[in-house]
Amino acid sequence: MDETRGRITKNGIRIYEPEDFAGMRTAGRVAAEILDMLAPLVQPGVTTADIDRFITEEIGRRGVTSATIGYKGYQHASCISVNHVVCHGIPGAKVLKDGDILNIDVTVIVDGWFGDTSRMYVAGTLSRKAERLIQVTHDALMKGIAAVRPGATFGDIGCAIQTYVEANRMSVVRDFCGHGLGRVFHAPPNVLHYANFRYDEQGRKVTPLGNHTEDRTPELEEGMFFTIEPMVNLGRPETKVLADDWTAVTRDKSLSAQFEHAVGVTADGCEIFTLSPAGKFYPI
Repeated sequence: MDETRGRITKNGIRIYEPEDFAGMRTAGRVAAEILDMLAPLVQPGVTTADIDRFITEEIGRRGVTSATIGYKGYQHASCISVNHVVCHGIPGAKVLKDGDILNIDVTVIVDGWFGDTSRMYVAGTLSRKAERLIQVTHDALMKGIAAVRPGATFGDIGCAIQTYVEANRMSVVRDFCGHGLGRVFHAPPNVLHYANFRYDEQGRKVTPLGNHTEDRTPELEEGMFFTIEPMVNLGRPETKVLADDWTAVTRDKSLSAQFEHAVGVTADGCEIFTLSPAGKFYPI
């Protein structure tokens, strides 16, 4: 596996070549296709282990590799995070109940390229507050993606997400972030879903206290590959990791939602590698 393709910026971010987009496109599509197949399985009475078993078998059937089985000792082909679990929920004996919401995160390796994506699912009847949370989280991701273009910064992505989420009186999780990827699972940069500035009416970047500020995050360049994956809570943003050293939950037990796409910066914007071929990325 060649991990030396392209050049490295001063911030340690790899710039991939134009021909590398094809590899990411294929890997992202495989991950998205697997997630497309899951909606009929997400029903009250099903366990999260049942869902993970299906994912594991489908990865094997396709002849590709799970990026998570064996990663730092993890033994599952997915992370499944239910209700107040923010991320990294471990599949197991938990039985889904009517009204549960869950994020399912799958990463596959196809010909050396990593396809990483997650989306929300609903078991049974969706409550109004959960529906609104899912809608805001999905829209926040898309606003972050809309900020991706050469010459913008990673701070612009975080600002777009945070501004939208907080305008809807929800909170952005600070403890986890997106990441670079390509021929590696995790690489620079850290893609934060919040920023230390906002835009004023004149389009200037200012701090919440009104002082002018510099955005010190790296500038986006064509050929960067990374994920954007905001986690949004109905309550406060604080999280804690449980004793299993994986599962992160909201400290106030409020509901949490997440969507994730892998993207590549193009000459005039970005390409989303993990679009749902069946149009099932958003469950409502």
